[in-house]
Amino acid sequence: MQQELKPIRWGILGTGRITQKLAPAMQEAKGSELVAVASRSLDSAQHWADKYSVKRVHGSYQSLLEDPEVDAVYLPLPNSLHSTWTIKAAEHKKHVLCEKPIGLSASEGADMLAACREHNVQFMDGVMWYHHPRCTEMLNIVHSGKLGPLRKVTSAFSFCWHEIPTPEHEFRLCPEHGGGALYDLGWYCVGAILKVFKSMPEHIVATARFHNGVDMGLSTILTFKDGLQATFDCAFDTCFRNWLEVAGTTHSLVCDDFVQPVSDDKTRFWIHDEKGKSEEFRVPGKNQIVYLIEDFCALAASGKPDYSWGEHSLKTQQLCDLILKSATTGQAIKL
Repeated sequence: MQQELKPIRWGILGTGRITQKLAPAMQEAKGSELVAVASRSLDSAQHWADKYSVKRVHGSYQSLLEDPEVDAVYLPLPNSLHSTWTIKAAEHKKHVLCEKPIGLSASEGADMLAACREHNVQFMDGVMWYHHPRCTEMLNIVHSGKLGPLRKVTSAFSFCWHEIPTPEHEFRLCPEHGGGALYDLGWYCVGAILKVFKSMPEHIVATARFHNGVDMGLSTILTFKDGLQATFDCAFDTCFRNWLEVAGTTHSLVCDDFVQPVSDDKTRFWIHDEKGKSEEFRVPGKNQIVYLIEDFCALAASGKPDYSWGEHSLKTQQLCDLILKSATTGQAIKL
């Protein structure tokens, strides 16, 4: 009889908005136990801990890393802090779930992944939709040849701040923290494109609307080997959209809510043929954050980290960096 692995004990570095979604998932997921939280303010950490019935409270991030009762950490910190605290966590033998982007640059991302390899800890970014069975089914169809030879991927992820927050109240609008729509929203589109084409593009053209040094809206055309194309846009000043289309020569696959499913238990997508007929697919499941936590915990508990997750994150960071360079300089980039 196979021995049941001990649950991975989580500590969270920070008490930002996103933790309100992650904490319940950590408490629901199999093989997971939420045991600690840290904040720069002990009062803030205690208030958060009371809300989620977490017993171990730390008044500094470093204190949590030194806690022997914590196996893994979740980093929902501003982008500029991802590299520092991922490397520190790895040095303390803590597995790391880091919010995207993984750093301010691919160079930072490479250092983060190297530290996790050196200390034999699991690293994964916080993209949730990869872990839902729907993603697996969509990619299986895409790579099965059902759509015919692939031609194009099109995607969008946006929402609208009708009143733009000040940078003091929103780190996603701070250049020094790596703010902007690309790293916050476009990251999902870029990751999806890389999942479909499994390679980096040969040519990049991007344009953006900038506000106080960050991209509020960005559009990109990527050209791959053999003329394959991908286009996407992301924005903080456009209505809410989160859709993905993969088009081949005979069929297209369309998902109108790929980042944030409308329904947790009956996620959906469609296959359209060239005659206008559609086939709807529904994939039963549960909250995609729970899947993320369960996948992470299984790898962490196995003692055999899977660094392909980090490698995909690094490629996503590399491509995002190049896209932002094109948008900033107004120049096309050839790889």
